[in-house]
Amino acid sequence: QVQLVESGGGLVQPGGSLRLSCAASGSIFSIYAMGWYRQAPGNQRELVAAITSGGWINYADSVKGRFTISRDNAKNTVYMQMNSLKPEDTAVYYCNAQNLITRATMLGRDYWGQGTQVTVSS
Repeated sequence: QVQLVESGGGLVQPGGSLRLSCAASGSIFSIYAMGWYRQAPGNQRELVAAITSGGWINYADSVKGRFTISRDNAKNTVYMQMNSLKPEDTAVYYCNAQNLITRATMLGRDYWGQGTQVTVSS
């Protein structure tokens, strides 16, 4: 059974930094892309950043230059360093694994983590 376990959220002052981690566990054959989405109250879930197994990266315009996503393919883990945080970055951040293929089925589907709260406030 596949699980995505996130860590690293919390409360930080404006201008501060946080580092999110997400580890995918289970009998995993491959993962095409891993990334982070966020959802603030009253808003739709939106892509923050994603990285493919080959290293192609996509950022939301709102976080370019402030957030850095990275990935350890051997550990099926994705990280996101968030610097210069703003109050508008406050949201629940969800880890996503796109087209994760398990060894048992050799079929791919998307998986989500449970979410971690990031609050930017003074």
